[in-house]
Amino acid sequence: MNRFRTMLSTKRDAGAFIPFFMLGDPSIDQSFELICAAIQAGADGLELGIPFSDPIADGPVIQASAIRAAQAGATVDRCFDLIARIRRDFDIPIGLLVYYNLIHRRGLNNFCERAAACGVDALLAADLPFGQHDRFADAVAACGLGSVYLVSQNTPDERARRILEASTAYTYAVGVMGTTGQRESLSEETRGFVRRLRALSDAPFVVGFGVGTPPHAVDILRHGADGVIAGSALIRRIAENPDRFDTVIENVRTFVSDVRTLRERNACSS
Repeated sequence: MNRFRTMLSTKRDAGAFIPFFMLGDPSIDQSFELICAAIQAGADGLELGIPFSDPIADGPVIQASAIRAAQAGATVDRCFDLIARIRRDFDIPIGLLVYYNLIHRRGLNNFCERAAACGVDALLAADLPFGQHDRFADAVAACGLGSVYLVSQNTPDERARRILEASTAYTYAVGVMGTTGQRESLSEETRGFVRRLRALSDAPFVVGFGVGTPPHAVDILRHGADGVIAGSALIRRIAENPDRFDTVIENVRTFVSDVRTLRERNACSS
């Protein structure tokens, strides 16, 4: 079974926390340190990005992260090497979020084969519309990878149900309308969206976009999501402390461990 499916099934009661990091930000070696810190603090899985020049789904924090990583030399090959380095040390589920041009330039089959060889478990092409995914799904499956597709608040129920059932790792539920980036509060629209998806299917889904604080993450899990992804809330700590990497590491550890603590407390009280 795909590592994500196994992990999400074992975390079904409490829910999983999956941090997002841009590979190579702020440098290849420091990126590795950040990811290790998050795993050691209690991350259940990883979603990792490869820097791309036109990340249309991402807000300014992750756009800036991609620029820093590219300037630090984070090519596609170096990102794959970094994933292989992570995989040698950890058995945690690893998902890769990319834009389809990066896949197309290398060839769909070649990209999937390289991703699988370095230890990726699931692949999401953020700008590939569901309904135009047949070749992608075939290539992903042939390499033993899990597929991840996006579903949003304005996705009709029947289409959302098809997406939930088609995703073989998990479905990525876009928690807010708009691009990535933390929000000050968790809206009732997001909570209702989570409840709606849960009523449509038992297939696993995780919620990303707009998760700003550990309480936001736990609130989403409490309403029925199988997992939650936070990216901008973690990545902005790099920009806030460009010359104090020890502080960045400690802030990432604290965020992840706070989610774990709140989640365990919520599970015990429910």
